[in-house]
Amino acid sequence: MKKVKKEDLAAFLDRLASTRTVYAPCRDGEGTVDFQRVTGAAEIADTYGNTRLSIKRLFLPQTETLFSYRNGEDGPVFDVPARPGPAVVFGLRPCDAKSLGMLDGVFANDQYTDPYFTGRRADTVLVGLGCVEPCSTCFCTSVGGGPFDPSGLDVLLSEVPGGYLAEARTEAGASLLGGVPLLDAGSDELAAAAAVKEEATRKADTLPLAGLKERLDGAFDHPVWAKIPEKCLDCGICTFLCPTCHCFDVCDEGTAVAGSRVRIWDSCLFPLYTLHASGHNPRPTGRERYRQRVMHKFRYFVDRLGCTACVGCGRCVVNCPVNLDIRQVVGMIRDQVEAGIRP
Repeated sequence: MKKVKKEDLAAFLDRLASTRTVYAPCRDGEGTVDFQRVTGAAEIADTYGNTRLSIKRLFLPQTETLFSYRNGEDGPVFDVPARPGPAVVFGLRPCDAKSLGMLDGVFANDQYTDPYFTGRRADTVLVGLGCVEPCSTCFCTSVGGGPFDPSGLDVLLSEVPGGYLAEARTEAGASLLGGVPLLDAGSDELAAAAAVKEEATRKADTLPLAGLKERLDGAFDHPVWAKIPEKCLDCGICTFLCPTCHCFDVCDEGTAVAGSRVRIWDSCLFPLYTLHASGHNPRPTGRERYRQRVMHKFRYFVDRLGCTACVGCGRCVVNCPVNLDIRQVVGMIRDQVEAGIRP
């Protein structure tokens, strides 16, 4: 564990942005903080909770051209976009880093590897910043993470007076820190950082999930699903802002002469998402669609990858236009469904 002064880190980020792509949390004119490409440390927001949009969009863009095609003189020509190149994401929260590890299980597994997602992942160094003051809507500790969880990060920074404690978690992280003047951290600084971590962890542990998976195993037809989504608008905000939701559609745009194949975000809450060409829809109402969202996050994903598809960032809680709180939904399921018993 080393210490880096704030001014030294800022100078390093200025140099880094001149040689490779650097993304960091930036504040717009309305006060909203999101990850943007920066040219120097002065553009980076100094204080923020979670960004409005998750880090997902840097690795799985909302709209992405997979390839383009055209008829050439010698036949069809296919052009695949080049990889973006080396990048650094600075200042992401541990929950966002954890979400990328979950998406790895979807886009880079034994059965399928997505070259677009994995290419960006391989070329990007993640520098995380621990949450000193978790938002009131955060519950990362409840889903296996934490405000200072280093999982998935190359470097974890913890703020202390005058600078940051820096912990390299990978070789890529150690190599990156090689360009920053580092100091030995004092025992007082280490103790103060540990106390802040303990307090932040306590604040973020707000959602009891014990036994939820077992309750969901026997609750597919439970009447609770008719009650929960009564006020849901099917707007998809929660899925688009969620760092682990990854539903997408693939569209061919163009003519027989030229065009492109495009991947765009989609949502399990949209009525058209499961509409068959025959006109049949296996999820015709909000009851089935919202059940799918909850089941996927807290049951199906657990069965497949051994973890919940939720990092407790609270974005869906903050931005839902009708205040449909996933924490209350989980509580309703916990209270109304008996483990292992189908109604």
